[in-house]
Amino acid sequence: MVWIATVDPVAADGTLERVYAASKRQFGFIPNIRRALSLNPEMLRAYLQLSGAVYGGGPLPEREREMIATVVSAVSECHY
Repeated sequence: MVWIATVDPVAADGTLERVYAASKRQFGFIPNIRRALSLNPEMLRAYLQLSGAVYGGGPLPEREREMIATVVSAVSECHY
């Protein structure tokens, strides 16, 4: 099993603490991708900006965006 060092939510401060808190509000937990990027705040910021652009709106309704993401994941054999 692969192990990646992360910042524990109890030890998070500043921006990371805010990201963790927002994640818990949004999802009810902290997604592993956000934990994996916790040691590199600049990378985490860039990831959040990208995911916000992808999932944050646009001309397609949320339901259609989610269906497209599901199909792409299935075709890519992504089990995450």
